Amino acid sequence: MKTLYTARATSTGGRDGSVKTDDGAISSKLTRAGAPGGTNPEQLFAAGYSACFTSAVEYIAKQQGQNVAPVTTNIEVHLNQDEATGFSLGVTLDVQLPSLDKTAAEKLVAAAHQMCPYSKATRGNIQVTLMANGKPLAANTAAAA
Repeated sequence: MKTLYTARATSTGGRDGSVKTDDGAISSKLTRAGAPGGTNPEQLFAAGYSACFTSAVEYIAKQQGQNVAPVTTNIEVHLNQDEATGFSLGVTLDVQLPSLDKTAAEKLVAAAHQMCPYSKATRGNIQVTLMANGKPLAANTAAAA
């Protein structure tokens, strides 16, 4: 395996602390989810996953000779709690592909979910719901997808 890039970040103080990257591109106060005055780990994860998934959609579309620009990926990252397992994450990804019909959009989103590094990292670990143009995929395998 060839490493293409390594990101480095340091956090201090957990959810009531701060986070920064080694290059200074991100330097933020952290707050608990929903609290004002900073960002939280779920927002940072949402930003990264959304950007990565959009790139995966665009890459696959280009490989297939499709022009799908512009692609927008809306994401919700849910912080869940239950008595049995404690805390967990859930994700809903909604990819906007206005130039594609329902079937083509669903195929492209499903293919991107197989390729995206964030999707690979979360597969089998969290519930992911895939959507295209505001509608759940017909073959949505939300649990552990």
